[in-house]
Amino acid sequence: MPGRGAFRAGLDEGAQQLTGQLGKTVQRLRKAYNLSLSDLAEQSGVAKSIISQIERNETNPTLATIWRLSQALDVSIERFLASSEDHPFIEKLSRGDTPLLVSEDGRVRLAIIGWIKTVEWLQWYDLVAEPGGLLESDGHQRGSVECLSVISGTLEVEAGDIIERAGPGETLRYRCDRRHIVRNLGPAPAHATMVCILKAAVME
Repeated sequence: MPGRGAFRAGLDEGAQQLTGQLGKTVQRLRKAYNLSLSDLAEQSGVAKSIISQIERNETNPTLATIWRLSQALDVSIERFLASSEDHPFIEKLSRGDTPLLVSEDGRVRLAIIGWIKTVEWLQWYDLVAEPGGLLESDGHQRGSVECLSVISGTLEVEAGDIIERAGPGETLRYRCDRRHIVRNLGPAPAHATMVCILKAAVME
């Protein structure tokens, strides 16, 4: 893992990229609505000077400020923060920028590699389980499905009353709208990709 300095630098760089996109979006939408800085300031409750700094990429606004501007410009925060849809992009995240979840026993690690824009309906993770590791989860939304594709090692999934194992190159798909458990009962670490579809059609 990178040191704290490298992690901080990564966050600063990400914030600068976000602010750059946000400034362009604010200015584009403000002009589309034919609003002056004073008009937008009055409608949003955000100071005119702050809006001007945002458009010039001179400040990192708080979430509250972003929310006020998104409401005044009649767009969702998700759309507000999104880069322009007609502009191609490549986004690179370092290991330090990738959020990490750890199971209660400390032996299973989930790196959140999914896109924040899809988190409400599609999530995917890079999973590493040490021998004996156990990841227990409560049920998600009704009809949700999880797909566990094993890269190395062997993993066991318990979903409801069903238990199944998978090895390298194999995938387990199972309903995850009930309590489910992923275990590594093998002698070596296991590595897999986990995808959770939160709004899948309800199964018969």
